[in-house]
Amino acid sequence: MARGPKKHLKRLRAPKSWLLNKTDGVFAPRSRPGPHKLRESLPLVLVLRNRLKYALNYEETKKITHQRLIKIDHRVRTDPNFATGIMDVIQIDRVNENFRILYDVKGRFVCHRITGAEAAFKLCKVTKKITGPKGVPMIITSDARTIRYPDPMIRINDTIVYDMKEKAIKDFMSLEVGNLCMVTGGKNLGRIGVITTRDHHAGGFD
Repeated sequence: MARGPKKHLKRLRAPKSWLLNKTDGVFAPRSRPGPHKLRESLPLVLVLRNRLKYALNYEETKKITHQRLIKIDHRVRTDPNFATGIMDVIQIDRVNENFRILYDVKGRFVCHRITGAEAAFKLCKVTKKITGPKGVPMIITSDARTIRYPDPMIRINDTIVYDMKEKAIKDFMSLEVGNLCMVTGGKNLGRIGVITTRDHHAGGFD
């Protein structure tokens, strides 16, 4: 009988977007439960060791994170298995570098180098729109943020521009025909294009 969360992941069962060699060992780092789902995230250890080459092994990665040198979305993270996901900003102040986690056109995670001005904001997809206690309107985003009193025009599936320093919504874009979009799931993961049509499938709630 299972007791508590799973802490192990076999390398052959790791997501293909992590780009791990299947002959480099039996196990792979498993993302901690966090703002992104397991198969839609990239553990911080793989960012520092496999992508940016700041560490040679897992132990060196732990020493880097435990020195509080790594910030994710402007917050220090000391867990080497912290789950980073699409649009997350990784900052390394000691070398003055900023990266954004994105997908390439084949659906693989890439660390895209950005400027300090770009690191101040991120794009978040609105996944839920709820009314909280005492009638407070809230939205919940794709990176598990709960934002109170949003613009009433923001709807589910819209994208917001979130300022991480001021912790406020700066702008938003609607999921409408003619707008640019990136596919974040399925066989076309990572592809960017223009929305030409939206289909409505009748469900039991109609």
